[in-house]
Amino acid sequence: MSILHRAAFTTSAARLDQLPPPGAPEICFAGRSNCGKSSAINVLANQRRLAFSSKTPGRTRLINMFGIPDPLAPGEQLGYLVDLPGYGYAAIGKQAREEWAEVLGAYLRERSSIAGVVLLLDIRRGLTDLDRRLAEWIAPTGRPVLVLLTKADKFPYGQRIKAVHAIRKQLAQDIGALHVIPFSATHRIGLEEASAHLENWISPKVVP
Repeated sequence: MSILHRAAFTTSAARLDQLPPPGAPEICFAGRSNCGKSSAINVLANQRRLAFSSKTPGRTRLINMFGIPDPLAPGEQLGYLVDLPGYGYAAIGKQAREEWAEVLGAYLRERSSIAGVVLLLDIRRGLTDLDRRLAEWIAPTGRPVLVLLTKADKFPYGQRIKAVHAIRKQLAQDIGALHVIPFSATHRIGLEEASAHLENWISPKVVP
């Protein structure tokens, strides 16, 4: 069993000062509203409703943390999956979008326990200006980045591979080396590869 399957809700925070002190490795998930972020977290954790998506995209304003318990140390966490608020949905006010942007940017810059960043992009949309903005926040941190091209089942195999090469080339100038995987929560495309990547970030010595 993957260690990710042990994930359980730990806490929600509207501001950085409401988060627990940095400690165990954190893998944060970031992406545009409605990009399939919650679905990706749920399938990686093998749970149907671990992460919730609002019926109105862009309305989820909280940072949600899901702890992965350490079986050898009761009460301790091996690491966390962190669901960051979706960004960029046009139906909310500009001020709210900017406030969320500040929280996201500050979390990525200041949170010392981040082990890696999962950037989720809708494979059908490609790289948007908002995605580039997020990449610019990530780049100075030096954090490792895994890009999941969600909804990959909408493209045939050859088109998925072209999308991977295109995104890797577009982001290389901002982030440098990064890993890009076509991913589909509904068809479980890329699930094993993505899971192995995240497990290694949390605990390279743990064998699921």
